[in-house]
Amino acid sequence: MEFIHHQSAHCENGVASNLLKHQGINISEPMVFGIGSGLFFFYLPLLKVNYAPAISYRPMPGFIFNRAAKRLGIKVKRIKFSNNQNAQKALEENLAKNIPTGLQVGVYNLTYFPDEYRFHFNAHNLVVYGKKDDTFLISDPVMETVTTLTEKELDKVRFAKGALAPKGQMYYPIEIPKNIDWESAIKKGIKNTCNDMLAPLPIIGVKGMRFLARSIRKWPVKHGVKKANHYLAQMVRMQEEIGTGGGGFRFIYAAFLQEAAAILKNEELKKLSSEMTTIGDSWRDFAVNAARVYKNRSNKTDVYNSLADELNALADLEEAFFKKLKKAI
Repeated sequence: MEFIHHQSAHCENGVASNLLKHQGINISEPMVFGIGSGLFFFYLPLLKVNYAPAISYRPMPGFIFNRAAKRLGIKVKRIKFSNNQNAQKALEENLAKNIPTGLQVGVYNLTYFPDEYRFHFNAHNLVVYGKKDDTFLISDPVMETVTTLTEKELDKVRFAKGALAPKGQMYYPIEIPKNIDWESAIKKGIKNTCNDMLAPLPIIGVKGMRFLARSIRKWPVKHGVKKANHYLAQMVRMQEEIGTGGGGFRFIYAAFLQEAAAILKNEELKKLSSEMTTIGDSWRDFAVNAARVYKNRSNKTDVYNSLADELNALADLEEAFFKKLKKAI
């Protein structure tokens, strides 16, 4: 069976959607994202990533696909390796059986990525769907078309070192149910997202956003402007470049709610879908304003406070939104 490549906005949703489409399940990227509760917010200042506090707009790598699969009744096999030869052998055995396989890889040595996108980030996902001579055939969902990596290049990205090291991880669906209960899967996904975003913990969801806003006010005083700007730059990078985090995720979630509205015959979800698109636009504006600050192009005198105000306003919008969404289902 020929593997068909579909481009997507985010790597993990895209891999999941492409692998499941190959198995005959017509599931879109937004549907994977929504059922897998991909919308999240997390701020942990004690943990440093690229010398800046850890800010994440998504759950841990692998969670989205695992949760979506579980809620749809699909069994996914995941394997990690301590040995490079075993990792290669297992992948080649899958390809010999014509099983397209998802891999977690590091971005830094992906030769087909433009230089400005190559940094130390080990939670990228792609599909290997075949091999010709010593070249692997790659479907990377964030790329427009299929591409290739040599044995050596693929081995390097599968065993990238550092935080979230992939350890050669590969995964693929092994059991697909005859009938899928879409309604139950969608409702579970939505409930999970609402609970995450409205959680009482100070570091996640809207409370995490408010915690980050308080921190932004203190950064220039506590760390000096240079370091504060580095923190802002890293925040925007996590939000807009690494897997579409902030605004992009809101747009994907809005598309999910639109699909869900049709399946659940729920008009309220349609309204909430357009509300989420508006919130996504506000996240984009926030990123642009933050970028102006760290590139020293902002003409606002009290720039850090006004960014913090903007983030608090976003937290208010999202808190109201997720309360309405929870009621709607």
